[in-house]
Amino acid sequence: MKSPLLSLPGAVAAEGRDEGVAGHYGDLFREQRALADGNGLVDLSHRGVVTVTGDDRLSWLHLLLTQHVSDLAPHQATEALILSANGHIEHAMYLVDDGTTVWMHVEPDTQGDLIAYLESMKFFYRVEVADRTEDTAVVHLPAGSIAEAPDGVAVRETAQGRDLFLPRADLETYAAANGPAVGILAYEALRIEAHRPRVGFETDHRTIPHELGWIGTAVHLQKGCYRGQETVARVHNLGKPPRRLVFLHLDGSEVHLPGHGTPVRLAADGEEGRQLGFITTSARHHELGPIALALVKRNVAVDAELIAGDTAAAQETVVEP
Repeated sequence: MKSPLLSLPGAVAAEGRDEGVAGHYGDLFREQRALADGNGLVDLSHRGVVTVTGDDRLSWLHLLLTQHVSDLAPHQATEALILSANGHIEHAMYLVDDGTTVWMHVEPDTQGDLIAYLESMKFFYRVEVADRTEDTAVVHLPAGSIAEAPDGVAVRETAQGRDLFLPRADLETYAAANGPAVGILAYEALRIEAHRPRVGFETDHRTIPHELGWIGTAVHLQKGCYRGQETVARVHNLGKPPRRLVFLHLDGSEVHLPGHGTPVRLAADGEEGRQLGFITTSARHHELGPIALALVKRNVAVDAELIAGDTAAAQETVVEP
């Protein structure tokens, strides 16, 4: 779904999974600074939007998600995962209940698979699941923004800012009144800086929540009975996830950024050494320079000097080994 904000002056379309919105509007670092200072608006209208209504919506979702949501208070934001039977991450949902409806946004083009799973689990519960992507656009306002949400719009507020579930028809008008618009590349750079994982970027077909630090924020360890719970409990009790997320400061003298999947090795072994992990996301940050997140083997020393492809990389611990 192509955003109308791509018609704004200077807009350059994003590529890959974020296709459909602007990567930037002509000045990547200025846009990052605006977000960091609590200004601007990020167009996330390419993300999928799903709602759940009905009297049993919270108790039903509680049985399916990794998060404790049966007593979720109205307007309290949370995030949750859906796991496979083996505990691997399939979906991450960013949700809020407005008192009558649970609103959630998910990765672009994944809402169909999510809805198919939810529909298969309805049984006798009084719930209705709907795909609201065509009529609802997600807009992000950074923490500190003075922009107001229109009446009647569901708002998901966290320490990072507010996600508005805005009628898609109002997107252009709202952006014009509450801009400047900021591209997804600036939003991603700040996400990497904050060590926040993203499904499809920091995950592959065998990623479990412990590897990315999602225990505590998206997984509640005191609730029972959801698909994949056995893996979560076993790894938590043993304390040995096979891999761990790290934050990397990349060599700023390199012209190119290592892309998703770039092998990570020990610097001492060079480019022919054994692969210890891979780059998940990289970006150019307005203060930190080139940065990245990577998933590496758990037993990689926390002070080891690494290389990503041919780029030197110094690591910071995100998930303890």
